[in-house]
Amino acid sequence: MSIDVPPQSRAPRGGDAAAAKASLSREAWGEAALEALAAGGLEAVAVEPLARRLGVTKGSFYWHFPSREALLREALALWEKHETVDARAGVEELTDPYERIVRLFKQGNASYKAGRLYLALAASSDDPVVGEVVRRVSSNRLAYLHRCYLDLGLSASEARLWSTFAYATFIGNQQVHRDTPEQFPAGEDFRAYFKLMLKTLIPRPADGADTREGDA
Repeated sequence: MSIDVPPQSRAPRGGDAAAAKASLSREAWGEAALEALAAGGLEAVAVEPLARRLGVTKGSFYWHFPSREALLREALALWEKHETVDARAGVEELTDPYERIVRLFKQGNASYKAGRLYLALAASSDDPVVGEVVRRVSSNRLAYLHRCYLDLGLSASEARLWSTFAYATFIGNQQVHRDTPEQFPAGEDFRAYFKLMLKTLIPRPADGADTREGDA
């Protein structure tokens, strides 16, 4: 990974520094980098194009970051928070483990942009900075799903199989949606598809009493 280190003459000073800081926050730069990543992959994270897109000078960037790598790390930290802490907002409060899994499935299939971003990052996981975060997010997701399936009453080994099956299906959905969006179910077809996912990916109780399917 190349690292952009600015010449000292580019660093904002005095009143210019305060103006650059006020023009855009560190988090805004990170979110812009994630937008670029989703659209064009790792190579799209470049200071000058991002500054133009954001309508600011490079002085704003260098106020917050010493290098492109520092910006990438900020963007990855934001992405990790979005995909772990933020993704579980409204999920933890559900006491029914079935409903928690359904909510996770709904949220996971709700954002096309989030899917494109994950796939772009996964494609760049040979980069050591990106790869470390992608592996950590995937491991975190799988561990959380495993706990949800345990709460359904499955054994540890059964929960591991079901959670891996569910996560692999989720990633596959993102891949199909990105590569052949015209063939991915939409509208009424998606609602039928989502119900099929729930029937397939969440085991029914042994007594067959639970017939919940969830709403797409």
